Amino acid sequence: MSERPLELAWLRIFEAVGRLGGLTRAAQELGLSQPAVSYTVRMLEEQLGTPLLMRGHRGSTLTPAGETLHRAAAGAVAELDGAARAIRRMSRRPVVRLFTDYGFASFWMMPRVAAFRLVRPDTEVHVIASAAAEPSGDDAEDVAVLFGTRSDFPANAVQLLEEKVVPVCGPRFAARHGLAEQPMRIGAVPLLHLESTPRPRWFGWGDWFAATGFARGPSASDLSLNTYGLVVQAAIADQGVALGWSGLIDGALADGTLVAIGPPLLRADHGYWLRPGPDPSPAARDLIDWIEREVKADAGPTRFGKPAK
Repeated sequence: MSERPLELAWLRIFEAVGRLGGLTRAAQELGLSQPAVSYTVRMLEEQLGTPLLMRGHRGSTLTPAGETLHRAAAGAVAELDGAARAIRRMSRRPVVRLFTDYGFASFWMMPRVAAFRLVRPDTEVHVIASAAAEPSGDDAEDVAVLFGTRSDFPANAVQLLEEKVVPVCGPRFAARHGLAEQPMRIGAVPLLHLESTPRPRWFGWGDWFAATGFARGPSASDLSLNTYGLVVQAAIADQGVALGWSGLIDGALADGTLVAIGPPLLRADHGYWLRPGPDPSPAARDLIDWIEREVKADAGPTRFGKPAK
């Protein structure tokens, strides 16, 4: 019997034959013809000088020699497949998944994605925006930026933005209704509402009127919308007055697209919190550090980065 090394083209075929218990089933799984699989096994038996299969009408079973070879083949196939997966991951660009709500995704993250690409040009950022308070089983995340209060988050979460709202509208709408001179007229104009659950996590117009003491007159022309992006678009389109969240509408206030009307309302223990996923990758850690730096730069010397308690 020859002692020369075995050719390895048979490896995956024989692994499938032994695992599936038959030539036909192995051929079907591998996309080969049954004669091709049978020929490969026969050539292997000739090289080894011993039968590897006991063939029968209902399939094939491994001989003792076949079992020995199959254990080696199965281990080798598994190790090679694992190595192939690792190599493919090495060749792919790193991907970081950020889970957040529509407001943060649209008004904070998306305008800044290009800036992060300058920091990590090799990294893809997948922003998963949802109205849900938490990711579902299908929304695995490396980083989450979520709205809530301190008790909602683990100790390693960092508060990015305190909840601070101010009434905002388009400049033409403000001028038409005299809101700049008399903000108490807010109670008599159409209001734009962000739809929420029976127990909302964020401020609503009822909270603002209760805190400021302004009177709310009856109005049938209010508008409720299911995402914050639509609320802001409606305000820009002069459809009414919206509550503007600090950190989200700063750009629109800076460029004059929106103007602030009336006093702000602050709730320091509420706001947006950054929660790292389990075992963040280097790319995820870079995204976390970058988000924190960006928020700190926006806030200037004010308080930032309070850990959850």
